[in-house]
Amino acid sequence: MPKGEGKTITQNKKAYHDYFIEETYEAGIVLQGTEIKALRAGRVNLKDSYAKILNGEVFLIGMHISPYEQGNRYNHDPERTRKLLLHRKQINKLIGETKEIGYSIVPLKIYLKNGYAKILIGLAKGKKKYDKREDLKQKEAKRDIERAFRDRQKM
Repeated sequence: MPKGEGKTITQNKKAYHDYFIEETYEAGIVLQGTEIKALRAGRVNLKDSYAKILNGEVFLIGMHISPYEQGNRYNHDPERTRKLLLHRKQINKLIGETKEIGYSIVPLKIYLKNGYAKILIGLAKGKKKYDKREDLKQKEAKRDIERAFRDRQKM
């Protein structure tokens, strides 16, 4: 199965708007108790989350997984820092890349693959305001072309 395939739970659309994604990595997530049930129910938010390398390990900070309704006292802290599972070679590469100014690690999407929760993280470089405007112009132009093409086929 290629990278990023499986049942998609959520995507971080804001990441593609705010960053140039240069490289992507598939990582496992260390979850506690009822987190996987809440995740399968789609009660997760990737907005404003990012990954950080601490002591040679990658951690996901700011991801919100809402408490599971039937979890009662076994529920978890929604905003806790979660460890990501990557190969040592990948972590070393990320350490080298993120030392460069302007690079960060952002989560792109969460999906289920063979029953396991996986996260697609990207090595990202921040966009400037004019880059964002240019992207919006291109999107709008593409939409206009598709609309004109559709209207032309109806005639």
